[in-house]
Amino acid sequence: MNATHETITLNNGVTMPAIGLGVFQSPPEETAAAVDAALRTGYRHIDTAACYLNERQVGEGIRRSGVDRSEVFIETKVWVADYGYDETLHAFDKSAGKLGVDVIDLLILHQPMPQHFVRTIGAYKALEQLLADGRVRAIGVSNFMPHHLANLLKETTVVPAVNQVELHPYFTQPDVQASNAEHGILTQAWSPIGGITFYPGFGDERRSVMQEETIKAIASAHDKSPAQVMLRWHIQQGRSAIPKSVDPGRIAQNFDVFGFTFSDDEIAGIDALNTDVRLGPSPDDVDPSTWGLEIPEA
Repeated sequence: MNATHETITLNNGVTMPAIGLGVFQSPPEETAAAVDAALRTGYRHIDTAACYLNERQVGEGIRRSGVDRSEVFIETKVWVADYGYDETLHAFDKSAGKLGVDVIDLLILHQPMPQHFVRTIGAYKALEQLLADGRVRAIGVSNFMPHHLANLLKETTVVPAVNQVELHPYFTQPDVQASNAEHGILTQAWSPIGGITFYPGFGDERRSVMQEETIKAIASAHDKSPAQVMLRWHIQQGRSAIPKSVDPGRIAQNFDVFGFTFSDDEIAGIDALNTDVRLGPSPDDVDPSTWGLEIPEA
């Protein structure tokens, strides 16, 4: 691994930068500038999604940066409204058009949607076809629990390259990580620095993992920020992480996580913070098709 820009080789041989810029909840008017800043900082991986409604601005930011398209790993997600075989093939066209690219590096399903799993299977089979056609370089899933994954693998051929799930020190999902590892699937963390523990409007009773004494002590020992500690924790254990920010200073700080390592005791101390409490929506209890979100054509 490169000491300043670590990469991970996926189960189909494709190489992906371990750290990516996430743009969830990034306002469209701020997204292009954030992507431009990230790429100028050194990021080469951008994570978006059809339902973020900012894919067009991601593409604009990539072009604005002057970084060659071949150097940027673009990851996006198919929303549940576009599940089903033909619908997902069209979802690719919509995303690729907004991003301004012919090939998407990693295309994943946003939710397992077990309430309508036949459509989920159809969507994944469309991803398999896109992969075979060379229109995507790797395919995967998001928010899949082990039982969702088992059901998917019974009906499909290509093992997902990535499973993107909520994962931070307060919610480490060891069973999901173990299941992913068993199948050779990379675990990718959304909310990798525990942003969901302190998002405004997500519940006043929540405590911020940024204020956790264990995290702050390790940060002080290494002269790093709590966010950098958590990102290094992910990378050192072989996960991918996609921290979100639109602030150029924080974007740069979140990328500066490659020149130090933690002891086994420090890693164990962070692992011990796990509460097994999910803060995002449960992929079994919530039917995202009821949210009424449709993805526009343009």
